[in-house]
Amino acid sequence: MRKIELLSPAKNLDYGIEAINHGADAVYIGAPKFGARVAAANTIQDIGKLVRYAHIYGAKVYVAFNTLLFDNEFDDAIAMINSIYSEGVDALIIQDLGLLEVDLPPIALHASTQTHNINIDRVKFLSKVGFERIILGRELSINQISNIHSQLPNVDLESFVGGALCVSYSGQCYLSQSINEHSGNRGNCSQPCRSSYNLFNEQGKMLKHSEHLLSLKDFSAKNHIDELLRAGVSSFKIEGRLKDLSYLKNVTASYRKLIDAALNAQDGYEKSSFGIVNFNFEPDLERTFNRGFTDYFLEERKSMASFSTQKSLGKRVGEVKKTYKNVIETDFKEMLTAGDGLCYFDEKNQLQGCLVNRVEGNKVQINKPIQLTKGTILYRNNDYLFEKKLKNKTSERKIVVNFVLEQNIDGYLLQAKDSEGNIASFELKVEKIAASNPQRAVEQIKTQLSKTGDTPFVIQDIVLNFVNPWFIPAALINEMRRSVLDKLVELRIAKAMPIASKIRSNNEPYFKSEATYLENVVNSRSEAFYNRHGAEVVQYGLERTKDYKDKALMTTKYCLRFELGQCLKRHKLLPDYMSNLYLENAGKNYRLQFNCAECEMQIFLETEKKKNN
Repeated sequence: MRKIELLSPAKNLDYGIEAINHGADAVYIGAPKFGARVAAANTIQDIGKLVRYAHIYGAKVYVAFNTLLFDNEFDDAIAMINSIYSEGVDALIIQDLGLLEVDLPPIALHASTQTHNINIDRVKFLSKVGFERIILGRELSINQISNIHSQLPNVDLESFVGGALCVSYSGQCYLSQSINEHSGNRGNCSQPCRSSYNLFNEQGKMLKHSEHLLSLKDFSAKNHIDELLRAGVSSFKIEGRLKDLSYLKNVTASYRKLIDAALNAQDGYEKSSFGIVNFNFEPDLERTFNRGFTDYFLEERKSMASFSTQKSLGKRVGEVKKTYKNVIETDFKEMLTAGDGLCYFDEKNQLQGCLVNRVEGNKVQINKPIQLTKGTILYRNNDYLFEKKLKNKTSERKIVVNFVLEQNIDGYLLQAKDSEGNIASFELKVEKIAASNPQRAVEQIKTQLSKTGDTPFVIQDIVLNFVNPWFIPAALINEMRRSVLDKLVELRIAKAMPIASKIRSNNEPYFKSEATYLENVVNSRSEAFYNRHGAEVVQYGLERTKDYKDKALMTTKYCLRFELGQCLKRHKLLPDYMSNLYLENAGKNYRLQFNCAECEMQIFLETEKKKNN
């Protein structure tokens, strides 16, 4: 059976626990430093607590350590990795290949998507130099993933399944670095792709004004889980270490149900962790933060941009029939309530919002006067009741246990056997007392043994192996139950400890003879790594050189021409689009270059400003 993993983000310890409670088979969490989200760092102690909690359920914890390192940071980084390893973490996610040149503890390594894993050559190379898992680029199609898996069937492949999209190939974006030295490769991206831009042609004519021309919808592979399974994906990853807790709960629960349905429909697969998960809400991806959804390149190129806004739209709830004063008449597709937030695009295609004060039939009274065109689409970007529900306990994850309580010479022996066959025992030495009311005594024993409270367990069956009915005080029954379940917890944690995984250095040839700035070499150890594997470092990374001239600041599979209906291969061009195109933002100009053979777009810093005619 191939084990399949749902991998959720953990902003911190509490978020990680909730992700596991809502069905995650694994979580990824930021290290105290050197993770690709500066705002999502965590202490070693909290990481250790999360590992213990996850391992009870056979779930795993991966630590994101996926930034580029400068030479003066390696001593700190190595010490931190050793501390992380000592906490029993299952794997380390890294980008900087210089870490393969130092003496790391025997911890499994996962190649971050920041290592630009979009073709068979790179996946093959990384798997041969020591990585146990490759996190694939989001741009790959199902067919491309299947091709990689067919050639490398023993390589563990992780693929994103939902969340925000970086418009650039991961690890190949230097736009933020060039603007304010906030490098995405160093975990501090300022997200310029979410900004608004003006678009000019070669003649300086403005073609688009202040639109979010590089901002993408959010990714969702919810309709492709079966195909991705067959293509060879073993781990389905949700993006979102900076999202709020309601988002984490809803999205994790949503994909748990989708993946379970896919596993039940196909033979040869099983989830990689244990425990029965029960939700007390109905997950719905559209009811928490989203910019609209795209399946990106899983099947074929299609529209994927969100020009009008970079903000969350939420779920479509209806169309406007009429407005007057502060009332909207609409055809409800979803029930609204006071406290809901609505949004819509006005006549200038600008996103606007309002708050629902009252709902009467098909009339919605809002908090301000309004005048909207008939047919305007309404979205709910804040679902008051849904968010309120998600603030409470929304899921429970339990491991099934059977108890056998038997008498012995010195007292009683309680045995607990869980659904995975683990057995723990606790012996209570005490004088046995004959029950004056046998039926009541048996009922009390079973009632007290069933009270598992906030432990990870639920009792399925209780067998009493007594020659005679005995009276056991409730306090002693509770002591036996607590003690044996504590032992079972420790047994499960011990069995879940990762197997040591030590990298053995080799001289596997790199698939290129030269390493350019796109290999992101910013330290001497990374340079030594490429040299050892036969590649000469001819350019250092831009975080080190800050030399942006004639360097692609972004390489992306996304194509602005395609989004505008001006694809050089597919469409008949309008006259204004027959020249080169340029973006402008905050006084900086960027030249767009289109590589039609590979269906890619690149962005270069341009020194000459294009004047508006």
